[in-house]
Amino acid sequence: MGTVVQLKKQINNSYFQLKDSVEDKLILVEEKIKLKLESNVDLVQKMTDYHIKTGGKRLRALLTLGSAKLCGYNKGTRDINLAACVELIHSATLMHDDVIDNGSIRRGKETLNKIWDNHSSVLVGDYLLSRCFEMMVEDGNIEVLKLLSSTSSKIAQGEVLQLQHKGEVDMLEETYLKIISSKTAELFAASTKVGAILSDMKAKEKEALEFYGRNLGLTFQIADDTLDYNSELKLFGKKIGQDFYEGKITLPIIILFQRGNTEQRVNMKKIFSKKKRDENDFSYTLSLIKQYEIIKECYQKAHHYINLASNSLSVFKDCKEKTILANLTSFSLSRDF
Repeated sequence: MGTVVQLKKQINNSYFQLKDSVEDKLILVEEKIKLKLESNVDLVQKMTDYHIKTGGKRLRALLTLGSAKLCGYNKGTRDINLAACVELIHSATLMHDDVIDNGSIRRGKETLNKIWDNHSSVLVGDYLLSRCFEMMVEDGNIEVLKLLSSTSSKIAQGEVLQLQHKGEVDMLEETYLKIISSKTAELFAASTKVGAILSDMKAKEKEALEFYGRNLGLTFQIADDTLDYNSELKLFGKKIGQDFYEGKITLPIIILFQRGNTEQRVNMKKIFSKKKRDENDFSYTLSLIKQYEIIKECYQKAHHYINLASNSLSVFKDCKEKTILANLTSFSLSRDF
């Protein structure tokens, strides 16, 4: 047991090491976000204040700051501004996500749409995106503007693709990967590539960090989706079964449908065709997931992307920042918060 605890500590330390290495800049990112979200409209101010207080890991902002540091950026505050920008893009997508999924809990607290309403949440999400585009224009770099505007477009398309396949338990794994690549991995990839762009790195380094971020994002999302069915773990404010009750088709369900017999497949189709799923449905699904060892298989698939992410950093010389980013791949899969 002690060895497992030590391993968990080491895994989580990679996140804290990254955070500590850019702590001074992360504080400025938080200040920049607060400043950018100031509004004369009372409701907008209340909702953005509440959103900021819900916290978050700020992982995408950390990736921008860490990548810029790896590439030797030391010219000013562009890394701070763009780290705030990618974090606001992420926040806007969460607000829209919660409306689409009719979500009520995020980071262990009530969502904006639960406290206020869907209309307000959509509009405040749009407000965040408009602030992001202001920051991109202020930065003045065409490559950054193209990258982040293209990323925003891909995230939106990923949302629509997921909506298009809502409730389809026979969804292809390829379709699932397209969805999470657009919805999650694209912003991870942009976050890390921005760090290389700011530092005027060559195409090889830019592509390496973009590839690293994309595969880190895929690992992160697969792990997140798998945690929803891992009853052995209770962590970081994510209620076990949340995705299931919202009717999201994720990797554990896709693999389960592939492994199940005819009767089990019929039952799974019935469960996900319902408007609402109950505890009996969830217990039945969990029992099948354990029977076919689906959690283990999902993690095995995620390890493929961990290896791709780690290997992509080989173009950089060995240094503290490279080690931290390489170790972060394990955190994305095995974090306990």
